[in-house]
Formats: sequence, structure tokens, C-alpha cells
Amino acid sequence: MLKDNYSSLTNLPEHPGVYKYFSEEGILIYVGKAKNLKKRVSSYFTKTYTDRKTARLVSQIHHIEFTLVDNEYDALLLENSLIKQHQPRYNINLKDDKSYPYLIITSERYPKIYPTRRRIADKGNYYGPFASVRMMKALLELFKKVFTFRSCNLVLSEDNVRKKKFKVCLEFHLGNCKGPCVGLQDEKEYLEEIEQARQIIKGKTGLAKQYFREKMQEYAAELEFEKAQKAKVKLELIENWQSHSVVVNPDMDDLDVFAMSSQDDNVYINFLAISEGSISQTHTFEFKKKLDETDPELVGHAIVLAKEIFDSRAKELISNVVLDFDIPGVQTHVPQRGEKKKLLDLALKNVLYYKKEKITRAIEAQSDNRTDRILNKMKSDLRLDRLPKRIECFDNSNIQGTNPVSAMVCFIDAAPAKKEYRHFNVKTVVGPDDFATMFEVVSRRYKRQLEENQPLPDLILIDGGKGQLSSACEALKSLGLYGSIPIVGIAKRLEELYYPEDPYPLYLDKKSETLKVLQRARDEAHRFGITFHRSKRSKASLKTALESVKGLGNKSVEFIYKRFQSIGQIRETEHREEIEKELGKARTDALFAFLAQGYQPKEPQTESEES
Repeated sequence: MLKDNYSSLTNLPEHPGVYKYFSEEGILIYVGKAKNLKKRVSSYFTKTYTDRKTARLVSQIHHIEFTLVDNEYDALLLENSLIKQHQPRYNINLKDDKSYPYLIITSERYPKIYPTRRRIADKGNYYGPFASVRMMKALLELFKKVFTFRSCNLVLSEDNVRKKKFKVCLEFHLGNCKGPCVGLQDEKEYLEEIEQARQIIKGKTGLAKQYFREKMQEYAAELEFEKAQKAKVKLELIENWQSHSVVVNPDMDDLDVFAMSSQDDNVYINFLAISEGSISQTHTFEFKKKLDETDPELVGHAIVLAKEIFDSRAKELISNVVLDFDIPGVQTHVPQRGEKKKLLDLALKNVLYYKKEKITRAIEAQSDNRTDRILNKMKSDLRLDRLPKRIECFDNSNIQGTNPVSAMVCFIDAAPAKKEYRHFNVKTVVGPDDFATMFEVVSRRYKRQLEENQPLPDLILIDGGKGQLSSACEALKSLGLYGSIPIVGIAKRLEELYYPEDPYPLYLDKKSETLKVLQRARDEAHRFGITFHRSKRSKASLKTALESVKGLGNKSVEFIYKRFQSIGQIRETEHREEIEKELGKARTDALFAFLAQGYQPKEPQTESEES
């Protein structure tokens, strides 16, 4: 390895250039630039790295190749080109896979302007690319309002037009075209408008405004006021277009703006191209750090990409990062105040917003991926044929057979769907028969789902062992659903899972995500059922107590029982008038005398509750 032979580094020149690290197999693993090749390369082998990635890189270097250049900016250009060409393992990814749209002005006798993502040599002049499709479409819409360019594919040679091979189309009658196909529009006039459009595409509206201002004055002098008005309208459209995109000052020189922000190893750099005080291009570059790249290095790569992709030729560049290299013919600085500082703040605002949106989307995607992972894990662990997107879990609650109730909770995508929860008042079971209760509520639930054509679950979960599971299976058999819906019982003691017709339970890892979801559904069903059971039990206790009040008959007790939820509500003064109106003064007096004795409904012990 090269690191064991430092003497070979003494021959490196002290000049700007690009160095290339190769592995023992001859694979290019890293490309870097340096103002001083000897100093930069030697630094890799004289340090003790705490960064694992850099240490791994150094350990794999077998030999070095270098290329000398005139200055550090040329080194940056060459480094950028080599990285995109070879994609070395330890370099950031500079390959841009996006296909940006362009506007083409065709090289025809009467040129057309239209968007394209394919560049074909000799077909015309391409302008862009446009990072924002919306901006490009807005520009085309402006051209449609201001100019009368043709949109047809006819070959408008002098010979074809002279021989009158073509007829005007609907666009001519709509006023969108002046009919160059039949010789109604002069070629010189057409090309003048094409040139104005070309300047606007470049972000230079001054020449176009001057052209229509002169036309307006020319028509007015010739007393052609209708034509003068049309030229005025077009002038106003261009001025309005410019006003919407002016950032600080319309007289500002062309300028490139770069603002950088980072999040861990993710780097975001916003680029704004300013032309005549207006934003002509905007784009955010995103890099992933591979080694400990410096901020100036990262911004440098963004500068090269912006010049390549967007053909940036501005003579001034501002950034929130101090660059450690010079760009020939370009003035670079970090503004501290004034209009340019406002532009830099705007770029920084854009990049911070982009970063925030990126992080938000990543969190959302992670959440979605987590759900998919859990559902797939449950499908595998529970030996299901489909993902358990909808799980319905049943639980019974009673005290020695009194006030029996059941509850069903629903989990969708491994999370509670509380709007789908249901309570059941047990109707056919007398006494503490948990198995019969389970049969009744499962039967009622899915009979109704079938009758109303409502969705059936992907998995039924029964809180209990073999007995409760067997009863639920019988209920499904009675509805013809057995075998079409997977059903599992979960017992509390060892958290084992029971399957129909399988004598041996399934034991999942206690840390398993599958078991955690099932436990959560079971516990939620128990909580939901107990809450309903306690409410019903409290009301029953109140009813029993009221029946002992002298003077209150069944109808009076039933009224109070249905109207009021608690003793506290009955004691409220504002309800006395309502009660007296229904029961009469004598019965009302008897009721409140009973309550004045300090009656409180007795609640049975929670420990005796069974599920």
C-alpha cells in the first residue's frame, strides 16, 4: 500500500492540479483537486483519522496519478468532469439524471418556438434548460399573447408559398397567426418578433420593450391608432411579466447566487440566476457527503454544474460560503448588506424550505415503509395469505354473569381506527357463559357486515384461549365465513397464539413487532369493553337503588334511569323542575330526600371483572 511508502510522495509537484487514487485492482476510488498537489496529497498520509470513511479510503490507496492545470478553478472543472465520468466510490455523486426541458427556436424560414427535452444538432437554437416547467409555460403563454408565431409544421419555403400550396388554418382566423403560409406576413417582420422572443428567453426584456415602444410611436405618427394600441398592450404585457419577477432592482447587472445549508451528510445548495434584476433560473442541488468535504468544495461543484446545465455567464457571484479559489473573469464575495444581501437571503430561504420539505418527505416515507414492514412481518409470522391491513379484535366483560357486554376494536394498517370501534349488549346469553357470548357477538357482527355489504377484516383476533376461539369459529361457520377469514386467539398467561384445529399454540418472540400489535389490539379491546361495562353497571346500580324509594314506580324509575347518567346529574338544581314536571311534586320530594341521605352507588371490585 502507498501509505507504507511515503517517499514516493516527495516527487509530487507543488502546483495546482487533480489527483486520482487507485486501488490495488486498478479501480479509480477517489478524485480530488488541490492548489498544491504535494501538500494536499501528503496530508492524507500524515494524519490519524477518526473518520472511518477517510481511514478506509487511505487504507485502499495503491497508487496515485495526477494532472497539472493552470489554476485551482481549472482543477475544479477537471475534478468535476472526472467524477461525473467515473463515479468513484468515495466521491460525492455529481451525476444529474433529471431531464430538463428546453425552448427551441427552429432554424427554418419562419422559425417556431416550442418546448422539448431532446436536443438534436442543427435543428435550431436551444435555450435553457428550465428548472421550473411552470416558468417555461408562463413564458410560452406570454409569447402567445404578444407575438403571432406559427405552430404548424408546414415547410414554408419561398417556392411553396409562391405556388400557394397551403391554406390558412383555424389559428389564422383566431388571430394567433398572420398567415405566413400564404404570404400574408413579411419574413423580416416575423424574424424581428422572433428576436424579441429570443431576448426575453435570455431574461433581457429591455430590447423587446424598446421594440414595441418604437412600434407604438411609429403607428401613432402614421395615425394608425388601432395598431398603436395593440403595440401598447404588448408593451404592457412584457412590463407586467417583468414586474412579477423583479427581485430588487431592474437595473442590477447579471448575477449568480449560491446559498448552502446542510443536514448531517446531506448538503443542499440553491442557485439563483439574476438577469436584469429578475430571476431567470432557480434550482436546488443536492449532494451526499462521502468524506469530510469542505463547504467551499461543495459550493464549487454546484457552481460548475450550474454553468454546465444552465449556461451561466454572469460576471459576478455571491454566496453565503467564502470560496477558497478564484474563478477567472468572475468576481466572488459574501455580501453583508444591501440589495445583494437580500438576494442571498432569498436563496437561503429557498434552500432552507427545500431542506425542510425533504426531511418531512423522508419522515413520511419512513413511516410508510415502517407500516409496510410491520404488515409484511405479521403476514409472515402469522402464516397469512394476505397483508392484515384490517384487524378486528373481540373481548367480553362481565361480573359473575351480570351486565354482560362485548367490545370490538379495529386496527387499520397496524394502528387503531377508533371510528370503527363497536359495543355489544349481550341479548341471548344468561349467566357467566363467555363462550356463548363470544358466539353471539361474532355472529351479530359479521351477519350485519354481510347484510350491509361492509368490508370484512383480513384477520380476526379473539381475546382468549381455545374455548373462546372455538366459539368464534362456530359463529363464522354459521355464516359460511369459516376458512375465508383468518382467525387467531391470544391467551393472556403466556401470550401464546391459538389457531383453529391446531392443538399446539404459536409462541412469538416477546420483542416481536407482530406480537406487540396483537397485544395492543387485545389491550385496547379490553379497555374499551371495560369502560362500557362500568358505565352499564353504574346505571344498573342506580336503577336498583331507585326502586327502593317509596313512591317511585317502574315508570318513574325508568324515566330517571334513561334521562340521567349519574347521581350528580340528578342532584343538580336546574334538573329539579324537569323531574317535578314529569313525576309530580310528591315523588320528586321523595327522590331528593333519598339522595339527601348521601346515597352513592356501590361499585363492585375491579378484580372480579372477567373477560
